[in-house]
Amino acid sequence: MFIPRKRLFWAVSLGHIVNDMFMSIGSVLLVFTAAYILPISNAQIGIAISAQQFMGAVTQPLFGYIGDKRGARLLGAGGVAWTVGMYMITLLLAGSGQFWLMIVPFALAALGSGAFHPVGTMYAAESDKTRVASNLSYFFFAGQLGLAIGPATVGILLDELHTRNNLFTQGLGPLFAGRLAESGIVTPVMALGLIAIPVVLFMALTIPRQTRQTRAAAAQAEANTPTKTVKVPMKALIILAVVVAMRSLAQPGIVPFIPRMFQLRGWDSAEYGIITSLFWFASGVAGVLFGMLADRYRYDTRWITAISLILSAPCIFLLPFADGIVALILALLAGGLSGGSHSLIIVTAQRLVPGRKGFASGAIMGYLFGTGAIGSLLIGQLSTTLSPDPLQGLSIVFQGVAIITVISGIGSLFLPKDEPEAKDPEPAPIRGEAVPAS
Repeated sequence: MFIPRKRLFWAVSLGHIVNDMFMSIGSVLLVFTAAYILPISNAQIGIAISAQQFMGAVTQPLFGYIGDKRGARLLGAGGVAWTVGMYMITLLLAGSGQFWLMIVPFALAALGSGAFHPVGTMYAAESDKTRVASNLSYFFFAGQLGLAIGPATVGILLDELHTRNNLFTQGLGPLFAGRLAESGIVTPVMALGLIAIPVVLFMALTIPRQTRQTRAAAAQAEANTPTKTVKVPMKALIILAVVVAMRSLAQPGIVPFIPRMFQLRGWDSAEYGIITSLFWFASGVAGVLFGMLADRYRYDTRWITAISLILSAPCIFLLPFADGIVALILALLAGGLSGGSHSLIIVTAQRLVPGRKGFASGAIMGYLFGTGAIGSLLIGQLSTTLSPDPLQGLSIVFQGVAIITVISGIGSLFLPKDEPEAKDPEPAPIRGEAVPAS
């Protein structure tokens, strides 16, 4: 079984865990705030999540370009530190009772994520060009692991930080049930920020520093390299863009509303945090398995993507009606089958998009996050518009998302077939460049 062993690879992968762990707590934080601190509608949750995702999406190509030109150490380590710092401010402001005030640092946190992701994706893909899909699947598994750890951890912590007046009023009979308002706090969750310190330091010490001399040498080497005209496959890019846009409704579009849906069904914060974590965790595990199928066994990534997306649709369709252990199983299947193709889509896009790796990775990830942001916004607005009952509205939208997911799976079959890349000769190290230890 192939496992990456480069120190640099694991530096950015640990950074991915921490970055995405904090980025994933947003939906649970908003749902807890809606229940115990400040009334928030489905539409407002959609606006908050979309604003955050858009912020990260539109800046990723720019940060990728800067990483190509100026080096990636500050973007990688600094990006993770920024994400964690903005979430610390968000937690402080969550108790203010001002939704729009809390949303400012909530959205700005995505700038750090936008700076980190092109850097991490670039180094993960470049570490072994014969196993790009496997490397990226491990890298994205690290991110999905962070996405899984975040909601469960924060949900369990928040479950101890709110009142339980209903237990008292229910004992007094139906006349008094629900008469006392519930309240809660979120500031103790700030202690999670301490785990980011060693990871940020590890990244800062491991990611190569690009000096003025190394930049000049790299630019000269690029200028001396013969260039060839690359035909951009516009038809394939358009198909990929449509497939990704439709897929983004399911992954990640519906994810912020999974905790909301189960909170409306009476689950506590620990329970809806765990089901959200299972969705993300299954997505990461499936991503590693799908990457191995594509790299080791040379299975056609188009069929892997198509079959997994089509099979995920019934799970998404039935999830709003499930409860208990059945809901947990459906969340696992929906997350794994809808999200496992993430690294395969990135690899496909990198093969289709010519240009610098940092910029290309940023553009690809930016588009993924951008379409996901639109998906979250649409889901939030439609669920509010289609029914006055927020739970019923979400159920209707989830059914529509399931149908669109089937269409996206079929559309992936029209992408060009994979062509494995030849391994490039190892370039000679540029004088003055820091070389990370393996």
